[in-house]
Formats: sequence, C-alpha cells, structure tokens
Amino acid sequence: MFTVEEAKLSDIESLIDLLTLLFSQEAEFAPARDIQKRGLQTILEDKKIGTIFVLKDKQKIIGMVSLLWTISTALGGRVAFLEDMVVDTAWRGRGGGHILVEHAIAYAKKLTCKRITLLTDTDNLAAHRFYQQFGFQTSVMQPMRLILNDQ
Repeated sequence: MFTVEEAKLSDIESLIDLLTLLFSQEAEFAPARDIQKRGLQTILEDKKIGTIFVLKDKQKIIGMVSLLWTISTALGGRVAFLEDMVVDTAWRGRGGGHILVEHAIAYAKKLTCKRITLLTDTDNLAAHRFYQQFGFQTSVMQPMRLILNDQ
C-alpha cells in the first residue's frame, strides 16, 4: 500500500538517490549529489518556495515529486511548476506515479493554484502520454534557458 507524505530534511539522502536516477535519464541534466542536496535543502527549509512529496511503500521512499511556486501575472495568481517527478525503477508500473501526480494536483488545487506547468524531454513520449492522462497538454510556448553559472 503506497502513501504520500511531505518530505522532511531527514529524507534528503533518499531524495538525492531518486534525483540521481532521474537526472541520469534526462538529456539536459547530470547528477551531482552536492548540488542536488543544496537545492533540496533550500526547498524543504522554505515553504514559500515549494513542497516536495514522497511516495512510500511502508517506510521506504520509492518516489518523489516537487511543486514550486510562483505568481502568474497572466492568470492573476499563484501557479506551480511540477518538477522532479520520479519513481524508483523497481517500483514503476504499479500505480505509484499516478498516486504522486494526483496528490500534487489536489494539493495545488487546495492552494488555489491557477496552473501547473512541467517540462519533459521532447523525445520522452512515455512521459508525454503519462502526463496527458491527467489533462496536461502540450503548450505552444517554447521553453528557453540561459544558464548563468556552471554550479
């Protein structure tokens, strides 16, 4: 039986392991434990930045998803970025990912978020199909990035 909880600072090592798995699969990112630890601590120490949820089987953390907050002037209110959605490979295909995303959506609705945005690799068609099940749609907006420093 899966459960979803808010992550705690004591969960960081397990979260870093999951991010290592995720960033090993993504084209644009690479695992770096110290950097991921710094980012996770920043989120977990300030609820104004976002919320991280963990998926557990009994007491073992097997997945995670982050919601990060900002304000949309176009929509006149809070919006969320869904980030770092990952389930351990040994636990995929059992419905845990659905539970995590459904929980994140419900939480964002509870906080009256007007929109949730996420990014996937353009060639990750499995992820596209997964998110479309929840109502996510492809946007005509093109993401662009300016990297300001290496680390």
